Amino acid sequence: MGRLAGKAAVVLGAANRDNMAQHIARRLRAEGTQVVVSGRKRDELERFADEIGGHALTCDITSREQVFALGREARAKMGHVSIAVNSTGWGLMKPFLDNEEEEIDRMTALQFKGPFFFCQAMIEAMSGEGAKGGSIIQISSATATIMLNDHAAYMGTKAGTDHVIRCVANEFGGRGIRANSISPGVTDTPMNAAAKEVPGLFESFTDSYPLGRIGTSEDVAAACVWLASDECFMTGENLQVNGGLTLRRNPTSKEMEASIARAMADLPNQGQ
Repeated sequence: MGRLAGKAAVVLGAANRDNMAQHIARRLRAEGTQVVVSGRKRDELERFADEIGGHALTCDITSREQVFALGREARAKMGHVSIAVNSTGWGLMKPFLDNEEEEIDRMTALQFKGPFFFCQAMIEAMSGEGAKGGSIIQISSATATIMLNDHAAYMGTKAGTDHVIRCVANEFGGRGIRANSISPGVTDTPMNAAAKEVPGLFESFTDSYPLGRIGTSEDVAAACVWLASDECFMTGENLQVNGGLTLRRNPTSKEMEASIARAMADLPNQGQ
C-alpha cells in the first residue's frame, strides 16, 4: 500500500501533457490516492485520467462557480476530498512599465482570485458531515521571495496567494485542514521548453543553486506527497523546493544576456 492509501485528491492545472500538475497527480495516484484531475482542456484531461486510472473534471479557476462545482463533483465521485493541489499559473515575462491593464487583470484572476476561490471550495469539500479535513497545497514560486527581472505581476500575485494560504491555515486548522505552499525555482517542464532551447539561458541559473541543478516536477511531486501525508505536522508554511535558490538569487537580465552571448559564441560556425 502507498503512503496515501485511502485519500482522495483534486489536482487543478493538469490539462497540458506532462506538465507539473500531471506529474503531481501521477505520483499521488502511485501512492494509493484516488485522483480527480482538472483544468480547461477536456480531451487531454480524459486522456490523462484514463492513463492513471483517475477521474477528469473540467474547470476554469477564474470562475468561482466552476471551482465550487469542482469541489462538489469531486466529492461526489470519490466520496470525500482529503488533498487539493492548485498548480495553475501564467509565467508572464514583461518589463514593469509595459504591463497593460488587461494583463494585470488576467494575472490577478488566474493567480490571486482563482486560488482564493479554490481554497474556499476545497474547504467546503473537506468540511461537513463525515469529513476529516485534509491538506490544501498551492504551487507558488521562489520569485514570491526573491527577485527576477520583468516578472512583477506574476511574482506579486504568487506572494499574495502565499499569504492567503497562511490565513486559511490559521482559520481552518480546527477543522483538521492544513494549508501550505511549495515554491519551485526554474523547473524543467514543458512550459519552459522554449526557454531551455535558448543556448546559455538555463545555464545562467545553475550557479544560483547550491545543490547544483535545475529543479524537476518530480521534486515538487515528492514534496506534495509529504504535505498530503498524515506524517506532516505543518501548516501555514511555504516549502522552498528549489535546491537552495533562495539562499542566493536569480540572475539579472544582464547576466542572462551575457550567458546567452557566451553560449552562442561557442556554437559551431557562429560568425562565419
